[in-house]
Parts: sequence; structure tokens; C-alpha cells
Amino acid sequence: QVQLVESGGGSVQAGGSLRLSCAISGYLYSTACIGWFRQAPGEEREGVANIYVGAGNTYYADSVKGRFTISQDKSKNTFYLQMSDLKPEDTAVYYCSAGYPQPPVCYSGSWSGRTWGQGTQVTVSS
Repeated sequence: QVQLVESGGGSVQAGGSLRLSCAISGYLYSTACIGWFRQAPGEEREGVANIYVGAGNTYYADSVKGRFTISQDKSKNTFYLQMSDLKPEDTAVYYCSAGYPQPPVCYSGSWSGRTWGQGTQVTVSS
């Protein structure tokens, strides 16, 4: 069982940038899917971006395409979410998750996560 620790959240003004990190302890197979999810107050958790560890295939929610980038540093077992041009509607607690869904599930954005970190708050002011 892996453990995930998110960091990098904070408060920024609209148009600003943040980079979230997800440090994973434990072994990750190349068939792992790592996802970033977010949950705003009073709303359901939603998928933001996924990456299939072995091949590097990615998925992005329509709401963040062109603004967010998911990446990995395999040497550090750390995954990142670079967020640019942030909007107030991006305000949420951001979570990373690790699991082993079938590859098409990871690529399509239909994955709902498996093992979770504790989350990190992102607040974007207008």
C-alpha cells in the first residue's frame, strides 16, 4: 500500500500559478494511474487530470485543458500538477490518488481514484 502526501497549495489571485506536488512512498508499478482530483465546498469531488505512469498518457478535464499540466518525476516518485491562469472556480481542496485501473479508464477520466492523500487547499481570489 502506497502513501501519498500533497503539498504546494496556497492562495493566489486570478491569473496566477501554483504547482502542486504529490510525493508517493512505496513502490509504483508502471501500470499505475495517478490522478489529481478536487473538491469545492458543497460539491462532489471531480477528476482534474490523470497520468498513466508507464506510458505517460494523460487526461485532462475540459475545465482545465490548456491551463493545467500533470507530470511525473520517476526518480523522486513524485507527481506534479502545474496550474496556470488560475480562476476563482479552481478554488478547492486538491487531492492526488494512486491506483491500478484499466488503462482506458485512466486515459478517459472515468477513474474515481483509489488510494488518497490528505489534500491541499487552493484558493483563488478575483
